[in-house]
Amino acid sequence: MPTLKIQSNAPATEEAWDALITAASRQVAEMLGKPEGYVMVIAEPTPRMAFGGSREPLAYLELKSLGLPEERTPEFSAALTGLVGESLDVPPERVYIEFASPARHLFGFKGGTF
Repeated sequence: MPTLKIQSNAPATEEAWDALITAASRQVAEMLGKPEGYVMVIAEPTPRMAFGGSREPLAYLELKSLGLPEERTPEFSAALTGLVGESLDVPPERVYIEFASPARHLFGFKGGTF
């Protein structure tokens, strides 16, 4: 159930967003060692965002996964920041990432929970 949400105000084409979704899905599956068939990626072009009082390109990401290995979040942060930088041209100092590992009973799937 890995879920990655990407919000950014970076000016990008539909093709760039589509390429980012595809690359992010593959990368999340590889990073977490989970089948890509369970990975969800949500991309939200959000033009009204500011960081540090500036509306220059920025991104906010959320990565949620059952059993997310907390000791690996620095590695995941570097990989995801690099991906957003390459895809949307967002500098690393303008990226925030929230990592979460919800309890199984707090994540629904197929009308039940994990």
